[in-house]
Amino acid sequence: MNRPRGTTAATAAAVVLSTAGTLLAAAAPASAAVTCASPVFKRTFYANTTFTGTPKGTDCDSVIDQNWGTGAPGYKGMPADNFGVRWSMTRDFGSGGPFTFTAATRDGIRVYVDGVRKVDVWKNVSTTVSRTVNVTIPKGTHSLRVDFVNWTGAANVRFAYTPRASASVDKVKPLVPTGTTVAYDAATTSTKVAWARNKEMDLAGYRVYRRLKGAAYPAQPLATTTSTSYTDTAVPKDGNVYYYEVRAYDKAGNASSGTADLAVTTVDRVAPRRPEGRRGQLGHGQPHRDHSLLGRQHRARPRRVPGLPLDVPAGRPHGRQPPRLVGRRIPRTASADG
Repeated sequence: MNRPRGTTAATAAAVVLSTAGTLLAAAAPASAAVTCASPVFKRTFYANTTFTGTPKGTDCDSVIDQNWGTGAPGYKGMPADNFGVRWSMTRDFGSGGPFTFTAATRDGIRVYVDGVRKVDVWKNVSTTVSRTVNVTIPKGTHSLRVDFVNWTGAANVRFAYTPRASASVDKVKPLVPTGTTVAYDAATTSTKVAWARNKEMDLAGYRVYRRLKGAAYPAQPLATTTSTSYTDTAVPKDGNVYYYEVRAYDKAGNASSGTADLAVTTVDRVAPRRPEGRRGQLGHGQPHRDHSLLGRQHRARPRRVPGLPLDVPAGRPHGRQPPRLVGRRIPRTASADG
């Protein structure tokens, strides 16, 4: 919250252009000079309870929680009684959902969403009055406005809007994350996945998933994070295509659908496997030889001889073994023709 201090905001709004000592432009209205980045409120002070005329001061306020007591707000020209203060802003609520508005005021307060009144305590009171209202806000961007007036006596006001994050109440899924990108680094064999932050006020975090091409995403995420990026340092180095997606989830346990698949092709650093079996390739295209097989291939097959059993080779007398000729010299017999 920014406390008003005199005419600082008004004097800061002056725009002066000078050429050769000549005054070309004078001060602009204070309210026109102030812009507040969403979701910060723009706060304007009026010296009446109808919010009309030129504001006495304008500033930015991130939290509505003010107690002026019996005095006047700090801007010049503001009275101690019969004054009004207006807070206004526009913000993106993401998927929207159930919210709780809480207000405490002395004297009057009214709260509007897109111009529709949601809180109404509009009377002169002697003690602080509190209100709690449950509101459902649609998805997307909406305006929020808070009007406060003090008629007489002490002045104080407090307002807050918070999502209802109970699983029994909140059934609204977050929106799918946007702006998703992937970048694969072949040198480090890692993949960085990045995305834009969701707008939901009850967002709990993000889940990152990875799958092999042709396979389904696993039930368990690769990683869970509250950041808007994740670096996968364990992606396989096998030359395959892998897909990534991101899903947002909220405090009630609702999860968004996944982002569009984004693919990376990894480097292949898997060594070739050695061949298996009795006959394969040993490298350089050479076949593997099984010498036990070669021995069986060169073994003579017995020939069938009439009158002999099948297991007796031809040329060998039945029931006799050939003589052993080891170490003996056989004399050569001369032929008949010398």
